[in-house]
Amino acid sequence: MPGPLTGVRVVDFGQYVAGPLAAVLLADQGADVVHVDPPGGPRLQGVLDAFFNRGKRRIILDLKTDAGQAAARRLAATADVVIENFRPGVLARLGLDLDAIRAAHPGLITCSLPGFGADDPRAALRGYEGVIAAATANCEPRVGEEPAGWDWTRPTYSALPLASSFAAYLGAVSIVMALIARRRTGRGQRVDVPLFDAMFTLIGHSGAYADDKGLHPPRPIHVRGSGAFRCKDGRYVQFDTSSPRHLPWFARAAGLLGRWDTELLDLAATARPEVNERLHARLREEFMTRTAAEWEEIGNAAGAAIGFIRTPAEWISTEHARQIHAVVPVTDPELGPVWCAGLPVALSEFPDPQPVARHLPGSDTDAVLAELADLPPREVPTAAEPELGQPLAGMRVVDLGLALAGPTCGRILAEFGAEVVKIGNPVAGVSGYLNRGKESLLLDVTKLAGQDVYWRLVEHADVVLENFSPGTAERLAIGYDEVRARRPDVVYTSISCYGLGGPWTNWRGWERQGQAVTGIMERTDQPSVLGPYNIVDIGTGILGAFATGLALYHRQSTGLGQLASASLAQTGTYHQATFMFDFPGYRPAEPRGYLALGESPLQRYYQAADRWFFLAARPQDLAALAAVTQRPEVADLSGDALTAALEAAFATDAARSVVDRLVAADVAAHVVVPVAELMTDAVVRSRGLSVTQQVVGAGACTMPGVSVRLSDTPARVGRPPDRPGADAQAVLAGVALADRLDALERGWVVRATDLPPAWP
Repeated sequence: MPGPLTGVRVVDFGQYVAGPLAAVLLADQGADVVHVDPPGGPRLQGVLDAFFNRGKRRIILDLKTDAGQAAARRLAATADVVIENFRPGVLARLGLDLDAIRAAHPGLITCSLPGFGADDPRAALRGYEGVIAAATANCEPRVGEEPAGWDWTRPTYSALPLASSFAAYLGAVSIVMALIARRRTGRGQRVDVPLFDAMFTLIGHSGAYADDKGLHPPRPIHVRGSGAFRCKDGRYVQFDTSSPRHLPWFARAAGLLGRWDTELLDLAATARPEVNERLHARLREEFMTRTAAEWEEIGNAAGAAIGFIRTPAEWISTEHARQIHAVVPVTDPELGPVWCAGLPVALSEFPDPQPVARHLPGSDTDAVLAELADLPPREVPTAAEPELGQPLAGMRVVDLGLALAGPTCGRILAEFGAEVVKIGNPVAGVSGYLNRGKESLLLDVTKLAGQDVYWRLVEHADVVLENFSPGTAERLAIGYDEVRARRPDVVYTSISCYGLGGPWTNWRGWERQGQAVTGIMERTDQPSVLGPYNIVDIGTGILGAFATGLALYHRQSTGLGQLASASLAQTGTYHQATFMFDFPGYRPAEPRGYLALGESPLQRYYQAADRWFFLAARPQDLAALAAVTQRPEVADLSGDALTAALEAAFATDAARSVVDRLVAADVAAHVVVPVAELMTDAVVRSRGLSVTQQVVGAGACTMPGVSVRLSDTPARVGRPPDRPGADAQAVLAGVALADRLDALERGWVVRATDLPPAWP
């Protein structure tokens, strides 16, 4: 498929989710990807293979033979990128030492996505999703969304492979950044994104705290009437008043003015818990008067954020999902026409993506091996910046991001070396972990003088990033069309809830709407926000960085900028790629509801005497389980009988003791680790996944570090967060406006004194 990565050759040795998904992200952007399967075929078969290996050529190699190893080494030597997600050291033991191949071919980029990193004591542990979820506390309900009487010591299991997905997203971003760096240095490098490490980017602000106060308990998100509401047809909507003005907008459109007690629509009054409780009661009554689809139309027509909680199949059938390419059709060689997850990003220079259906396993073996006979090793010309420290060093980003997704994207670009200026509203401004590594300026871009400063910054920029409410940038005449007219070489990255180009483009929304409309929420008993972390917001921030990197890589070839975009709806779709299918006869099957503990007796949470742990055993591990539990009958049990036997065996011992014995027997398992414990863990700290910085006015603050490792041009944490607006003088001086600071501040255009706190 044509795309910014056309001409890039990728070899994908990945199995299961993380490796193949990272390769799909590259294939859908034009890379020539060769996927290598073992003689038995891929680990994921059928419809999952149809998605994870679409757009790739397919070969079968037996890496346990000399001929297979020789072909694999030759294949890697002729590639630009090699992707694998084995445990550390496994591929080398199979005769494919990527470090050695890269030493012989220094332009090669290798990307490893193991469960745990090579320098982690758990490196040999099989990184099943449940193991990583337990290790990173990704097994709790969202506070305020839990069922009545919920036992907070009990974990809950989700079938969404979030650790694999986030590792794949970050791996794809890092590969593109390594390609950008290679054009500047002439060198390839090693990229490492363990699944465990990737989760720290997802944890994000949920693991950030001032040390003297400790980790703040999660707060419910039901302010001003927000929440899920049952409607006349028995379906639900997710109503969000994160922006307070959405409540009166909705009230006007719903005809509530004059009918309701004015206190229920008074924004100051609804901040009080007792009024908020009354507001929720009245909203429950009101939403029962119309269908969910009717309320979605009414609310969004008024500008409020409200989403009909759909199933994945219902989302696939919407015209909007299809128009923004969140879902796409392919004609599979075995299954026929299939709708599946589409592209999570969009680029204006490649407006009509049409992913290619998979080839069947091994169907390209002869052709690819014949091609190798004449294909020379990949050579990279000598480049002009051999001392380059980071991929985006010297590039400038104007970051207008709000809330989570936009600022997350800007922070990631800063971690890859970009000079990021965060523009915030003088009334507030993004602070804390999200503002790390950035300079900041509080600037009112609604005023002409503020726009003058904005355009000066754009003159010096390589990237403009925004996630305003739809239409805001256009109304202010500072959007993509205006930027492109002045600076056709600038990459303009737009992040939104619903993406660009479909009938819902102008609808507003946040995490809740991104989860609601795409099918994520309907997995719980009463539809609710899934997971303790902001999976859609943070995922979109990462994918926004991916889109930006692709556009910058394309600019290196053409000199042209373009509009790059990501959206919560596209990210929500991609998170569900393993279930996002529609074709005759498809019946999704997964554990559902908060009471779910796993996929089977061998893949589930168990309660020990003191805490819970996740068991990730294989059928061939039954004998080892019988030995560890000292219950010989376990080796012959299955189903509910096996579950009951294991529950009884594990209940009388401490979780860590049980896990240690299981791991010693080569059975994967991990205790459930709370976030507060995780952020202070010695291994986590030593590997830079939790860092502490001195923050102005807040002292020592702990926060997640950087999840990715690049061997030649590393990603770095960056400067500590500062007060929003603290860099006004320096930022203005950089665009020759330092002498105007006093006048701009007197005109309420720039705020440079009495600044908001650096840490929220």
